[in-house]
Amino acid sequence: MSTETEYDVAKGDSVHPGKPVTVDRYTGAARINHWITATSLVLLALSGLSLFHPRLFFLSALFGGGQWVRTIHPWIGVVLFFGFLGLFLRFWKLNLWKREDGTWLARVRDVLTAHDERLPEVGKYNAGQKLVFWSMSILIVVLITSGVVIWDQYFAAYTTIEQKRWALLLHSIAAVLAISVWIVHVYAAIWVKGTIRGMVRGSVTGGWAWRYHRKWLRELVATPPTEPAEDQKKTAAE
Repeated sequence: MSTETEYDVAKGDSVHPGKPVTVDRYTGAARINHWITATSLVLLALSGLSLFHPRLFFLSALFGGGQWVRTIHPWIGVVLFFGFLGLFLRFWKLNLWKREDGTWLARVRDVLTAHDERLPEVGKYNAGQKLVFWSMSILIVVLITSGVVIWDQYFAAYTTIEQKRWALLLHSIAAVLAISVWIVHVYAAIWVKGTIRGMVRGSVTGGWAWRYHRKWLRELVATPPTEPAEDQKKTAAE
């Protein structure tokens, strides 16, 4: 198996023949890691929004009031950081950019109109998923870094007022962007039927894998790509 192939297949990925064929996509540990990170992100967004604008302060009631929000919010951020760090270490190689990703992105209109036959075969993750992964990787680093600067309970003595002001602005912008990326991520998971099953049960159907991540499925079963019909006719004629 080549190095490129190894990047498209993760430990635990496997195909189970049957009716229907099922494909293991995520291990139990990966799913737990994902849901801890997802839960902390939702809680962080709600608690953060309650502090963002007076009209959203009512959200603080979900956490016991304003004083509790100010105490809990940064600690949820710590959980998010280490949770996402676990996901990053698991999946960064699978999210490295490849030639077919540029082609997939250039044909995003075909993605939106479900013309899958016009799209290149992709590995375990497509270009859209990789953009979400790397965007969140950058934004979470910005959030934890700026968050530490404005965490007065423990770090007030190490930063100036001017630094806190800039950090708060950067923190707010990164938070809005992170929430936006998360909304896209969730919408795409719902829009592509069968995707959520992979992160809930850990497996997907063979049909789903063939339609959306054919290169990944080929590598799992170690079968060569099928030649287009015209190429097959030429080969037969020769």
